[in-house]
Amino acid sequence: MESLLAQLVRKERMRVRIMRVEVEQQPEVAEGCRVAAVPTLVLVKSKQVVERLEGRASAPKIEAMLARHLPAPAAAA
Repeated sequence: MESLLAQLVRKERMRVRIMRVEVEQQPEVAEGCRVAAVPTLVLVKSKQVVERLEGRASAPKIEAMLARHLPAPAAAA
């Protein structure tokens, strides 16, 4: 999933920020986001968890999750 997220960072760098959290090193963050399984992708918007994907996820599944919460990308001029 790491390579999928790296690709997403390149594609959506103006609309989304992706951060990796090591649950053993930052258990308070994992607990605050209610991470019960690894890997878990948590979408946080305005300091609130709005959606999550547990387990390995495909690029289309991740992009669909983001599409529900992000504004449409700006058209190229």
